Amino acid sequence: MEIKRDIVERLLEWKESEDRRPLLIQGARQIGKTWVMKHFGKSHYVYLAYFNFDASPELDAEFRQSRDPKRLISRLSLYCDSPIVPGKTLIVFDEIQESSDALNSLKYFCEEAPEYHIMAAGSLLGVAIHSHSGFPVGKVDFIKMYPVSFKEYLRARYPETVEFIDNMEAIEPLPEILRGKLEETYRAYMICGGMPKAAVASLDNRGIEKIVKEQREILTSYYLDFSKHAPTAEFPKIAAIWESIPSQLAKENRKFIYKVVKNGARAREYENALTWLREAGLLYQIFCCSKPGLPLSAFNDISAFKIYLLDIGLLRELAGIPPEIFNSANRSFVEFKGALTENYALQSLVPYFDQFPRYWVSSGKAEVDFLIPNRLNVIPVEVKSADNISSKSLSVYIGKYTPSVSVILSTKPLDIIENPASTKLLYLPIYLTDWLPKFLELTEAGPEA
Repeated sequence: MEIKRDIVERLLEWKESEDRRPLLIQGARQIGKTWVMKHFGKSHYVYLAYFNFDASPELDAEFRQSRDPKRLISRLSLYCDSPIVPGKTLIVFDEIQESSDALNSLKYFCEEAPEYHIMAAGSLLGVAIHSHSGFPVGKVDFIKMYPVSFKEYLRARYPETVEFIDNMEAIEPLPEILRGKLEETYRAYMICGGMPKAAVASLDNRGIEKIVKEQREILTSYYLDFSKHAPTAEFPKIAAIWESIPSQLAKENRKFIYKVVKNGARAREYENALTWLREAGLLYQIFCCSKPGLPLSAFNDISAFKIYLLDIGLLRELAGIPPEIFNSANRSFVEFKGALTENYALQSLVPYFDQFPRYWVSSGKAEVDFLIPNRLNVIPVEVKSADNISSKSLSVYIGKYTPSVSVILSTKPLDIIENPASTKLLYLPIYLTDWLPKFLELTEAGPEA
């Protein structure tokens, strides 16, 4: 089954832009970057010229020998069967981080040959950008790509359900038939996650064993990346942090503790390894925020943070949680289920907001899971893995800062509590997290919307 990716709409905007520059797609390994570039080229251009710097290392030599775009196009034409025609051919540079000269050449294509449409990506592009002194700053466009979202997964299974939610004009409980489909699909997504191979295996009903096999192969490929691409001295530290993620999230407050990685570990020993994982797109680092001011980054407590995995399915498999547990009421799973739900919520929130979420703590007595910058407001978001929607921490936050809107993600039906003198409280079913921006708009517009 083919999954329609939302990023295609942004790629179309890039293609039609009058000030289009070479495009860099950032994102972790195996989230579908290569597929979407090829698919876009075949669907929206006459020709596709695809070059992979990992599979064809000889390409690097061509970029070392010349910086002239015209000469490079002439040489590249020898490596592909498709003609390279300005405006009609999409040129794709895959695994571009393997060639610093190719990465640098994007500057010259931007300045001297803007008529060529160039798209590039790489599994470790984020790492390469921060370590590459000649990076063409200001000469490229960026788009971040993420794993398959729940919305994309749902659309592949029940497109009419996505259409119904997209067209909602009021905050009101969903029809019972849609709630059943959403709950069923949410449980399936918590098992397979958003890595395309695992998601497709789930959608094609190929069985749990196939899903798990795909996830284990992805995790193995990440370990190989650690050993192949990371600095030798950092490899064991990167692997240790990676393996500690389930233990970090299993703690009640989820705060990252270095001694959980290794007894006696210190921040200065492991911060480079943590940075490598973050820039590779494999984990999210969420800082504690001392107060909900704008910009949130001005109030970061850099000594206090949490880390989450890029994908809920990979987290489930890395933690060794059997898929069958999502269809049971196993009491021993309750605590880590909260961690998984929190990771799912963050994974869903990140692509839809310009700034990264934070979390908030008050004197160790109250903690709000996420703070979301939304235009001129900061929205507190609490995540519940069940239908218990009581939250003392959120009450403390509301009493202190009186936000215009607060959000509780849980298994309770969609609802809103209006209070003109205080905070509007939006109860959003956890499986509607991808639609939070839409429902915030409806909430802020008020009943007349």
